[in-house]
Amino acid sequence: MSDDHSLDRRSFCRHAAWLGAGLAAVPAALAAAARADESLGDATTPAQALQRLRDGNARFVDGKTIAPARDLAHLRATAPKQTPFAAFLGCADSRVPVEILYDQGFGDLFVVRVAGNVATPLEIASLEYGAAVLGTRVIKVLGHSNCGAVKAAMSGGEVPGQISALFSHIVPAINRKTMDLDAAIAANVRYQAANLRRSSPLLGRLKREGKLDIVGGVFSLETGTVKPVDL
Repeated sequence: MSDDHSLDRRSFCRHAAWLGAGLAAVPAALAAAARADESLGDATTPAQALQRLRDGNARFVDGKTIAPARDLAHLRATAPKQTPFAAFLGCADSRVPVEILYDQGFGDLFVVRVAGNVATPLEIASLEYGAAVLGTRVIKVLGHSNCGAVKAAMSGGEVPGQISALFSHIVPAINRKTMDLDAAIAANVRYQAANLRRSSPLLGRLKREGKLDIVGGVFSLETGTVKPVDL
């Protein structure tokens, strides 16, 4: 047999061994992923889900993130079905990546992001899907410091394109004469959370039944902490 054929056979065997090792590693990776998820604690009730979020943000702020469920094995594990434990109505701001600031990963959070974290019928429909179909236990309306959408609504000046379409969903929440920007951001969170409860009988029913909680918070771009907003 020629040397070329020998090389081909050795190459084939080497690649087959690599493939076999890779396939064998997948179940182990999935098992490790499951153990990591369990170590984060249960999130089957609204209270447990909120605690898991608080713990994740504390890890982020302390610089002790574990980046759970962010590898390929976790992604593959969630491919057939997603079961997020919490949902978010957050701002589209590039500095507010929800999974990172709460130290969560693939399949953990169902996130709806739009400038100004406004609750229009489209956002509400998505959050209803998260709660009623996917089983999220918490919906958190998450504002953030120095929010451009709220700042623009406060100023009332001209803006390009259709950006001003956001203002009608923010202006009712704020008082331009008495509020500074921080107060307006918190007030907007309260208003959007109230709009969720008021506009969605489905979410209201789940909340009354104790299957869902609707909460608010403001993320600080300076400290990384999420401060609760009393609704």
